[in-house]
Formats: sequence, C-alpha cells, structure tokens
Amino acid sequence: MKKPIIAVALLAASPLVLTACESAEETTSTPAEEGRIAGIEITNARLVLPPVSGNPAAVYFDIANNGDRTLAFRNAEVTGSGKAEVHDTIMEDGKMVMGEAPPILVESGSTVQFAPGGKHVMVFDLGQDVSEGSTVEVTLIAAGNKRHSFDAAVQAAGDAR
Repeated sequence: MKKPIIAVALLAASPLVLTACESAEETTSTPAEEGRIAGIEITNARLVLPPVSGNPAAVYFDIANNGDRTLAFRNAEVTGSGKAEVHDTIMEDGKMVMGEAPPILVESGSTVQFAPGGKHVMVFDLGQDVSEGSTVEVTLIAAGNKRHSFDAAVQAAGDAR
C-alpha cells in the first residue's frame, strides 16, 4: 500500500523539480567565446617587422576593457615566433629604457595603447613564413591564465605605425 502513495507523491513533486531546473538554465550567464575575454576589444593590431632580419619585431594595438573588472595582462604569445614578452619603455635615470613590463592593468571602462615608444609586445625568433601582408595570432594572457586571442596584420618596418 505504501508504494502507490510514494509514486503519487513523486509524480506530484515532478513539476516542481522541472520548474527549478528550467529557472536555473534561464539565469545562467553566457560564457565568453573561446579564446576571448568578455568585455575586451582589440583594435589597430599590427606586427611591425624589424628593419634587420633576425632582430625582434613588435606588436602594437589598442585594448579596451568594456567589462566590469580590472584585468592584469602578464604575458603574450605570437604564432610563428620563438617567444614573446610584454615590454614597456620608461624613463630611468634620465634615459629611456625598454624592458619587460610588470603586469599591465586595464581598468574597467578604459583603453590602453600599445604603441611605438611605449608598451608593446616584443616578438623574438620569427619564422620565415611571417611576412609582410600575412597575419599572426596574438594571445594576451591575464592573471588567472585568462586568454584573449586576436589577429594582427604583419607590416614592413618602414610602414606607418
């Protein structure tokens, strides 16, 4: 006699369980596209080849953070290269000095420019297949190993930066 009562109770409760599942699905946020960080927009991306073959190249771009949190970018990767480093040029002891940068903070609602004479991604050991007119994939790596990838057009050393 107990089995029919339990079965009736389970059937009566099933709409509540289904409603709870349906509500959970509706409130789930949509994840960022793979290889992208939600709210980050990259514009004006280009890799400028070195004037002397074998020297490092540089990647320049503008990065806008339309998200609601500050992001700290620590590293970069560039397809077709041996390695890439985030660099900055600063005044030190009265001289302009370029070297690896500490994490680059991009605050919510702000834009940071990676440009000649300032922040840039230094690209070492470029492969022979990276040439003017081609594109390379650049991946910026933020704290927490969050990654944001974008394409950069390859330009000759003398082209407008």
